[in-house]
Amino acid sequence: MASIQSITKGLLASVIGILVIGLIATVVFAVTMFVISTGASLAGYEPSADYVVLAAALIVVAVILTGGFPPRLSGNRDDTESEDGFEDRTFN
Repeated sequence: MASIQSITKGLLASVIGILVIGLIATVVFAVTMFVISTGASLAGYEPSADYVVLAAALIVVAVILTGGFPPRLSGNRDDTESEDGFEDRTFN
């Protein structure tokens, strides 16, 4: 019975996490679309909605992908790195 409760808790946590991430991604996408369309308007351009959505999607995907890089790939360097210059903190 304990294993069923453990599985149910894990499943519930996964569903809640997926819903929260989906909500945050939707909000970020909407804000990015607003910024792109406002910036284009300020620059004197009138892009079609297709290009605004495409640009927002590319920017959001780039932000999501770069957020997953370990510090050594994103340019953050400090003095605690090993002598060989390679420290992979991804799988710790």
